[in-house]
Amino acid sequence: MSRTRTAALAALAGIALITTGCSTVGAPGGEEESAPSATAEGPFTIGISNGFIGSEYRTQMIDDIEEAAAEYQDEGTLEDLVLENADVDVNGQIQQIRNLINSGVDAIIVDPNSESALDAVFQEATDQGILVFAIDQAVTTESVYNVGIDQGLWAETSAEWLTEQVGEDASIVAVNGISGHPANEARWGAVEAVFEDAGVEVLTTADGGWDQATGQQAMSDLLSTYGDIDGVWTQDGMALGVLQAIIAADRVDEIVTTGETRNGFMRLWSEQSDDFESIGVTNPPGTGATALHIAMEMLAGGELAEDALADGHNIVLDLEEPVTNENFDEAWAAVQDQPDTYVSDSILSREDVQAFFQ
Repeated sequence: MSRTRTAALAALAGIALITTGCSTVGAPGGEEESAPSATAEGPFTIGISNGFIGSEYRTQMIDDIEEAAAEYQDEGTLEDLVLENADVDVNGQIQQIRNLINSGVDAIIVDPNSESALDAVFQEATDQGILVFAIDQAVTTESVYNVGIDQGLWAETSAEWLTEQVGEDASIVAVNGISGHPANEARWGAVEAVFEDAGVEVLTTADGGWDQATGQQAMSDLLSTYGDIDGVWTQDGMALGVLQAIIAADRVDEIVTTGETRNGFMRLWSEQSDDFESIGVTNPPGTGATALHIAMEMLAGGELAEDALADGHNIVLDLEEPVTNENFDEAWAAVQDQPDTYVSDSILSREDVQAFFQ
């Protein structure tokens, strides 16, 4: 779980690419089409567009990117890393990307606020020969490379665990992220199907903004409204708040909740009784740094292997092994000295990403 990808590399041996129909980085419909190759000569400039900064995940993501970029800057192959990093809506992110285009960047790495609303500005960039990489959340633009885990599969993993815990005919609630964001929509679309197939009733959903305090308030409200709750499905930064609300209501022995691999949640998990169970599935902030390694290799003339792309423009990274009660002690021991804001992480090194290239 370290940033330098030590023991976690075993889980990525072979770096398998997921190409199943549920992959949330696939372009919906249409013919497969590969994104254009870069022809620029170095040293290069890479732009970063991040339209949401209200979570520790995004802070760590930017830190990971800057750390990876520093190595290339020291070598002289990366001239500059241009950051557009602020809370903005879709129109604000369009302006971020236009700013980067006007800055003369060779590649753009973006954590997008929308799956399709940025299509036109992405096309502006790629029409000018700029490589564009969407990280963490996928976009539909076929000239953009999506780099990240399968968000649907990520969500299904914890949803299936929850259904096994609560059983058929159970009633649950969900505390989601931000409605409309690609990852949130992909995740919720996947878990809805899991719950329907398992005969689990979803009483209601609430937005928690990927924020601990907002998630805690949302869960407190749900507990006041619904007396009969068997379980909670939640994601990322809300998990700690959800568990805090359940503990405050003295219902930790009654309600099963999914969790995360952020240290705040894992620390509270470690303080519960042996009967307490949860699950954390890692969504690594280091995906941005992995994308930077891929971008630098492509800018230097590297060609992606044909089988490295699902649906023509998607590089799908393997999920880490989920953290459950079975492996919790080992997983917690590896990160417990980190602050509560730390998210268990993994980054493919420059050498690792060579597996994607010819």
